[in-house]
Amino acid sequence: MGETFYIFKSGELKRKDDNIILKSLEGETKNLKVEMMDELYLFGEVSLNTKVLNYLSQNNVTMHIFNYYGFYSGTYCPRDRNVSGFMLINQVKAYDNPNKRIDIAREIVNTAYFNIYRNLRYYNSRGIELSEQMASIQRIARNLEFAENVQELMGIEGSIRRTYYTAWNDIVRQEINFQKRTRRPPDNMINTLISFINSLVYTTTLSEIYKTQLNPTISYLHEPGTKRFSLCLDIAEVFKPLIADRMIFSILNKNIITEKDFEKESEGLYLKEEGKKKILREYDARLSKTIMHRDLGREVSYRYLIRLECYKLIKDLIGEQDYQGFKIWW
Repeated sequence: MGETFYIFKSGELKRKDDNIILKSLEGETKNLKVEMMDELYLFGEVSLNTKVLNYLSQNNVTMHIFNYYGFYSGTYCPRDRNVSGFMLINQVKAYDNPNKRIDIAREIVNTAYFNIYRNLRYYNSRGIELSEQMASIQRIARNLEFAENVQELMGIEGSIRRTYYTAWNDIVRQEINFQKRTRRPPDNMINTLISFINSLVYTTTLSEIYKTQLNPTISYLHEPGTKRFSLCLDIAEVFKPLIADRMIFSILNKNIITEKDFEKESEGLYLKEEGKKKILREYDARLSKTIMHRDLGREVSYRYLIRLECYKLIKDLIGEQDYQGFKIWW
């Protein structure tokens, strides 16, 4: 598996022979070693041309672009080498079948609920009183089996998340007044971290979907639409409690990220460059973390768990095995 490269410096990307070179505004040059690269994240103001894009495509490198504030702007995907008309037809059939769609969507929400509850149980077992939120989430989740459409499932998922968020001030040991989820602009440290790290999970999920025959625009829980990869949102729901939420608790409770890593502007609170770099180091380490997979009987990384989720969905779509989401057991 290739490496992930992050670029913060502003400058210009150029192809030179069999390499891509970053030339910063200060005149520094860096060889990006494309042959070792799997993903490229751009956070700085970088100019490039079609020679660079063509070379990234030849080497199967996906490029994700973020703006100055750390908000996700878009993704450049190479030409799809795993295209499958058969899989596309089956994805669309499952979406058009109301019963099949709601079965998949229900399993996604149920798995997300289970993983959220697991996080609360973990901290409750360590002396943080969260029994009220745990009981409330269980009550809400009982409605999942009675939901008659995807809109009802989305409403239940939203209620579970809102209740879950009421526990975060107790879990996080820093003094942060986190009252509710706000996105643009984020108004406190936790909201800023959720927005930034969730976008990393979405882009990682897109990269893993791209390595399979799934079409990232056809989804089951989130409504497919124009100009977005909605299947990433579906699959990311399963992994946000494990990857994003647990990471936020860790970096705040260990004081890896503090208020010094943020800057206040009229529109909201944003991460400084050094804060983003700290998070990306932690994020890479988390994706590389391995567990002994119960079914495969071998160690797999958190990143590979996302791809395995895609494969499980494929098996369902082609009629081999009903989809069952990945549930945290630790």
